[in-house]
Amino acid sequence: MQLNFRTLGSGKPLVILHGLFGSADNWQSQAKIFATYFQVYLIDLRNHGHSPWSDEHNYTILAEDVQKLLEEQKVENAIVLGHSMGGKVAMTLAQNTIGLVEKLIVVDMGMKQYPLHHQHILGGLNAVDLNSISSRSEVDLILREHINSEGVLQFLLKNLYWKNKGSLAWRMNFKALEIHMDEILEAIPEKEVMIQTLFIRGGLSNYILDDDIPDLENNFPDSQFETIETAGHWVHAEAPDEFISIVLGFCLR
Repeated sequence: MQLNFRTLGSGKPLVILHGLFGSADNWQSQAKIFATYFQVYLIDLRNHGHSPWSDEHNYTILAEDVQKLLEEQKVENAIVLGHSMGGKVAMTLAQNTIGLVEKLIVVDMGMKQYPLHHQHILGGLNAVDLNSISSRSEVDLILREHINSEGVLQFLLKNLYWKNKGSLAWRMNFKALEIHMDEILEAIPEKEVMIQTLFIRGGLSNYILDDDIPDLENNFPDSQFETIETAGHWVHAEAPDEFISIVLGFCLR
């Protein structure tokens, strides 16, 4: 599968992998700053953004997609940053390749299996019948009946675009994502990876708990942990200055 991507800047490669229901566009602001120091690769994972849709969606395949793209671009010794679902893709990529990942940054994601917690989002998306809707405001109103968080609502609405005049469509293949939600939430295999690794978690998030740290340290022995106390799961968007400072401090040393 040929993933959609774009690059900014020049220098050592820094690869950014977005989370579930997201896209490379969510990382444009941070990428512009990182591009001062690195060649940044902004990638849309399969079933997201401008990348192709597929009936398959699991971490092995997602990591293979990214590996193929980076090898075609002759990228080696990259810094790979992944948020949420993208964090598990990044960890899987590091586990399954040699020489491709030099440093790893995992943003608010562990290796463990997570319980189903996207029901309200999927309920809202399934309630939207784009065949009978002619405005973004109608979609907004329907989603608000299911989703209380303004941040999550606006995040999802970024996936909405005009396919042609009077016809809206989603950038994300949420039907396939819904079918494969168990695989998205499942744990990734245990495997020791001797790569410098930074885990960044939100202090208001429950994705990486204190109890999860020993297992992460066992699998990534050369790891460190940073907590941004004022941020939730969308750490990079909720505390951008502190997040960028931590990432650059790790990458540039």
